[in-house]
Amino acid sequence: MLMPRLRQTICLAAALFATAACAEQNPAPAPTASAAAETAPVAQRARPQPAAQAYAWDTIAKGLQHPWALAFLPGGDFLVSERSGALRVVSPQGAVSNPIAGLPEIAVGGQGGLLDVVLDADFARNRRLYFCFSEPDVSRSRTALAQAQLSDDRRRVVQVQVLFRQNDSESGGRHFGCRIVLQGDVIYLGLGDRGSRSADAQNLASHIGKTVRLTRDGRAAADNPFAAQNGAAAEIWTYGHRNIQGMAGDKQGRIWAHEHGAQGGDEINLLQGGRNYGWPVITHGRDYGGGKIGEGISAKAGMEQPQYYWDPSIAPSGMTFVRSENPYGPDWADNLLVGALKFGYVARLRPTANGWQEEKIEVGERVRDVRQGPDGAVYVLTDSSNGKLLKLKP
Repeated sequence: MLMPRLRQTICLAAALFATAACAEQNPAPAPTASAAAETAPVAQRARPQPAAQAYAWDTIAKGLQHPWALAFLPGGDFLVSERSGALRVVSPQGAVSNPIAGLPEIAVGGQGGLLDVVLDADFARNRRLYFCFSEPDVSRSRTALAQAQLSDDRRRVVQVQVLFRQNDSESGGRHFGCRIVLQGDVIYLGLGDRGSRSADAQNLASHIGKTVRLTRDGRAAADNPFAAQNGAAAEIWTYGHRNIQGMAGDKQGRIWAHEHGAQGGDEINLLQGGRNYGWPVITHGRDYGGGKIGEGISAKAGMEQPQYYWDPSIAPSGMTFVRSENPYGPDWADNLLVGALKFGYVARLRPTANGWQEEKIEVGERVRDVRQGPDGAVYVLTDSSNGKLLKLKP
């Protein structure tokens, strides 16, 4: 009898390539990113290779205070959040604005502060944006999500409304998660385990170590998997996460996320509602110093394997799918890009029939965010007290 995982892979491959019997005579075209992940071996381990060609970066701006997230304003300007609590407009010529006024109180410390920011798809008309931050809660803090409108002069945000607050707060400044994806009428938000609360990633009453799926007014989406389950938080979409630092939707509408492992075990997951992604019960990493985490196992029935994982850890942050061929060529379409804090590069993951092939595009600094702009170019933010906004040259 075929093992369940092997049988599942064969069935997926058959569904994706209906003409498999003729594959040798008529080779199938290269799969999309999501197809490659489905047909790849379970828990593919990263084997990053140096880039086959030299790449260079143009510096657009510098002097940013630990920039965290990047969004693209109409007309060519950039909106940049800084972990220090500031939101700024950056011009294409590198001019950096004063901090935008009107933000709520933010608990700045450790990994906490002003984190992700994304623009509404109809921003040009409604000027609405969404941002995620660490919110003070007496002597503790929690991850919160808010919406606001950017004023016409881009000097302040108005009509600020907190849409969601984690139902657990914690002292310490680690593992806030805080990546946002907008998809149609819903909001996906990744939440970390706060470092000291890893066991609660398996607790469905807590928002710790989860992704949540919300309506645009901050309520739990009615068709969420645990909405009708007694004792479970209705906002939860998936659970068993350590610290989500990148989320992105593919062209099929699926949501992908990556998260930090401990010592090794950084992973990319295809998020599916109601699924358990294992932390801290299973992991491909080890505790700091080399000890085992939990039972020291990497697989267990009922828990999802990652599509891809890094060991040693690269400390991933930021994530985007390349939506166009220009300006870098057809080989870039459907690639997945992930920033590496630890080793200072952008991981370019190219889908193939045998899974992902990863090449390292060197940046030379800690990469906090990576995005594709409206012009098709790839932009990154580097994480330091003199952070930079960089553009990858074609």
